[in-house]
Amino acid sequence: MKSSRITLKDLAKDLNLSPSTISRALGNHPAISDFTKKRVQNRAEELGFRLNSIASSFRKKKTDSIGIIVPRIDIHFHSLVISGIEEYAYNNGYHVTIFQSKDLLKREKEIAKILQTKMVDGIIICLSIETKNCDHFKKFDKLGVPMVFYDRVPTDFEANKIVINDFESAYTATEHLINAGCKRIGHIAGNQTTDIFKARLEGYKAALKKHKLPIDSSLILPTNNLNYEEGVKCAQKYMELPELPDGIFCANDYTAVSIIQVFRKAEIKIPRQVAIVGFSNYPISKIIEPNLTTINDRAFQMGEASAKLLIRQIEEKNDFIESETITLKTELIIRESSAKVPVTKKVVSQK
Repeated sequence: MKSSRITLKDLAKDLNLSPSTISRALGNHPAISDFTKKRVQNRAEELGFRLNSIASSFRKKKTDSIGIIVPRIDIHFHSLVISGIEEYAYNNGYHVTIFQSKDLLKREKEIAKILQTKMVDGIIICLSIETKNCDHFKKFDKLGVPMVFYDRVPTDFEANKIVINDFESAYTATEHLINAGCKRIGHIAGNQTTDIFKARLEGYKAALKKHKLPIDSSLILPTNNLNYEEGVKCAQKYMELPELPDGIFCANDYTAVSIIQVFRKAEIKIPRQVAIVGFSNYPISKIIEPNLTTINDRAFQMGEASAKLLIRQIEEKNDFIESETITLKTELIIRESSAKVPVTKKVVSQK
């Protein structure tokens, strides 16, 4: 055969079968005998023939493809979510394409435009920190492309969402410090333009109010990105205060780890002088000394739940269901960084 690329017609001519029979055999159509299927598939493999996936998608009106938009792939939380999405999608016959917005609204809008032309069956999204208006996603509704938002979700239109209760989780973390005997508790807060970090700050405040402890604004330190470097600066600010906090709830594990390292270098005893709780249960929380008490935010399960909800939408197309919100339970994992009295490591579930 002269062409370097084998076509469907070439394969049909080689096997003396019709192109439609070849297409059905390669698509495992029940009307084609097992003998013919095997014959076609073996010869296709020998000749290096592959079905045109784009043409096949047009015929099926389905690509078996899911687009994912995440703020940052290098954040452990998002990599776990992606892993959960990919695992469930793969087991259900879908493949995924991953884009990262780098927490930039401009980039997120550009990705949305790209996905509008890529014929994906559905999209899973975590909004960038800069995103306040989600008009750029509304076109997917008009195109009939299902969407599921996770973690950072829109408030300006109805959408399918997978979330955790950030308020309740922060309340639990702060109350744990109170029950450990802390009375002067600080909070390293996430970007307050983002709802999940607002909720964590409010959960922290609510726990203090319930236990009649003062809310001291000098102990609440806001950050932009909750990265390690910002955590170091927050630790230094705490050490400059006339009196150290005796407990600190951090809105993520990166800042909690940096607090532990800075304090230990300054010979501040953890947890005897300052007890620390993080959020997200990153792998480093089990490596740092002392091991970090943290909230397990179920990132992998969030990915699984997002893919499950999206694929159900794609395949069932229930027009009578406008949107759905699923809230996953978190878990407080108690480790050495908050144990005022040394105890055997244990896990405590929080509902």
